Amino acid sequence: MARVKTGVVRRRRHKKVLKLARGFYSGRRKHFRKAKEQLERSLVYAYRDRRRKKRDFRRLWIVRINAACRLNDLSYSRFINGLKKAGIELDRKILADLAMNDAAAFSKIVDAVKKAL
Repeated sequence: MARVKTGVVRRRRHKKVLKLARGFYSGRRKHFRKAKEQLERSLVYAYRDRRRKKRDFRRLWIVRINAACRLNDLSYSRFINGLKKAGIELDRKILADLAMNDAAAFSKIVDAVKKAL
C-alpha cells in the first residue's frame, strides 16, 4: 500500500477550523486543538439556542399580550379563549406587535373578544 502524506490535507483542515474559530478568546483561536474543542462546543450552543430562541420569543409575545390585556381588564387566558370563540385567527407575534405599536387596534380586538365570551 502506498504511503500517504497528510501535509496538505491537514493544513486545509486546520485552516478551516481556525478560520471558524476567529473571535474566540486567547488560545482558543490560535491553537488547533483548543480551537477545535471550543468550536464543537460552540456549534452545540448554536444548535441548542436556535431552538431556544423560538421559545424565548413566544414567552416575550405572551408577556406583551398579557400586559395589554390587563390594561383592557382581561386576563391573557380568557383573551386567548375568547379569540378562539370569536374565530379571530391572529398569531401571538402579530397580537404582540399590535399591543406594542397600535393600542387602539388591540382594544378593538379585545372588545370583539369580550362580546364572544
